[in-house]
Amino acid sequence: MVEVTVTPRSSLADRPVQLRVRGLSPSQLVTLRAWLKDEHGECFQSRAFFCADGSGEVDPGSHAALGGSYSGVWPMGLFWFLQPDTLFRRLVKRDVAGSPFLVRLEVFDGVRLGTEPQEQPLGWCEAERWYVGPGVQRVPIREGRVRGALFLPP
Repeated sequence: MVEVTVTPRSSLADRPVQLRVRGLSPSQLVTLRAWLKDEHGECFQSRAFFCADGSGEVDPGSHAALGGSYSGVWPMGLFWFLQPDTLFRRLVKRDVAGSPFLVRLEVFDGVRLGTEPQEQPLGWCEAERWYVGPGVQRVPIREGRVRGALFLPP
């Protein structure tokens, strides 16, 4: 059974996480895909192709991506290289304090440039990416023409 893990599962968006895939065959070629839907329902995704090591594991922090959205060793590459399905869209989080982005991480057998809706991943997990830490208070600022927000630590 293929297992995809992200550690920690819930973290701030600017903090690194560790992604691992276990249970693959040695030297198996796989596609790792990350995707999320923003608050407007727009889909953003990235993918990278990897060859599992001798113990059937993939670790983007130490194994080089062979292609896809990026190549080389980028521990956070699947998060950093998220691209919109619709051109000219930007990934922006509006409700920074109320909810996280839920990033789904999936692994598929072989090289997958696109995924068919009926195609099932070998394994998957979800990561929560928060933009405001617990206990942080958001204070709106309105002074003349100045608009902003002050974030106060607990």
